[in-house]
Order: sequence, then C-alpha cells, then structure tokens
Amino acid sequence: MNQTALVLFSGGQDSTTCLAWALSRYISVETVGFDYGQRHRVELECRLKVLATIRDQFPSWAGRLGEDHVLDLPVLGKISDTALTSEAEIKLEQSGLPSTFVPGRNLLFLTLAAALAYRRHADVLVGGMCETDYSGYPDCRQNTITATQLALRLGMESKLIIQTPLMWINKAQTWAMAEELGGQPLVELIRTETHTCYKGDRALQHAWGFGCGACPACDLRMAGFYEYAKARAS
Repeated sequence: MNQTALVLFSGGQDSTTCLAWALSRYISVETVGFDYGQRHRVELECRLKVLATIRDQFPSWAGRLGEDHVLDLPVLGKISDTALTSEAEIKLEQSGLPSTFVPGRNLLFLTLAAALAYRRHADVLVGGMCETDYSGYPDCRQNTITATQLALRLGMESKLIIQTPLMWINKAQTWAMAEELGGQPLVELIRTETHTCYKGDRALQHAWGFGCGACPACDLRMAGFYEYAKARAS
C-alpha cells in the first residue's frame, strides 16, 4: 500500500483539489511548488494561505499534511518565450498551441518532483494535469504522463506512481469533486484563496474566484463554476 504522496501544488484550483484528494487517501502528504519566473507569481503567496487554511480548518487532514517544498527554477523562465513567463500577448500561435504553453514545464516539474520524492521516501506523485478541460498543452495528456512515469521508474529504479485524478473530468466536475472531498468549506477556500488566472490578477473577486475574467484559465474556471452551481441547484 502506498503511504506517502508528494503533490505538485501551485496554489490553483486544480492542484488544491488534488491536494484534498491526496489527503483523503494517503497517510502522509507533502507538497512541492515551483518558482520559475511565472507571470502569475502571486500563486506562490496563495499556496501558503491555502496550506495554512487546510491545517487550521480541516483537522482530519492537518495531521497528514507534512512538509512543503519550493524549488527555484529561474532558468525555465529565462529560456522560455511565452505569455506565462513574460508580458507577451495571450494568443494562439501558428503551431496551434497557445502562447501560454511553456515547453518542457511539466516534464521538468515531474522529474524534479520525482527526485524530491525519492529523497523524501514518497512513492506517489499527484498532479493536476487534465486532458478534458485544458488549454491544449501536450504535456498534460495521459500519454505524456504514462511515458514520463515509465522513464522515471526506469531511470530511478523505483516503483513511482504518477496519479492525475483530474485527467478525465471537466472543470465543473472538478468543483464537484472538491465539494465531495471537503464540503462547502473546501469549495469556499478554492473560490477565495486559490489562484488560476494567467495574468496574476487579484484585483476583483468574482463569484468563481479572483482573476482577470478574460484569459483562458479564467474562462475555464468561470464556465466550470457556473455549470457546477447550476447542477447543484437543480
């Protein structure tokens, strides 16, 4: 039986839901975030507030929530020319991928998380990658995760498992999963403290949370919230 999980935790809606998912399943859960020069660097502050609130308001999880880690990756921002690592326009590129795609980001995150998990004796990585409601990033697809897991297991001589609980559900179902895991208190925590907006905008709080209300991340989060709220009210 797997005992310890390491959650890739950005402080956003998806990773917070994944953290709750892990806390409901594993005896010990640690978290890791990445500082890579992201445009929405405010998420690094939000993640600390989310962790503190979970420890304070969810006693059944607090005892399972262990150490938090933040890895500095400025080189990723320096070699990237994207709308997530600069003030570039958020648009669809000629390649068919959005300008917010950071090449190699999830591959690097998973590799470094696996190295940390090895040292921390964790045998499960949990990530919020999703192929149903996403922005077209190829490193969020199941095939990529499966191949990465195989490479890490071979390269580290381990039985590491990568869990992606959101892979085949949409944003409305992600909101519903949060409610199932932690009730309305968790939904409210996600709505008021997490950050998903690509532009790092926290000037205005909407019904679905803080954000610019116009970027692709906000669009997905907003549409999912209203679909979830409608289903819940019916």
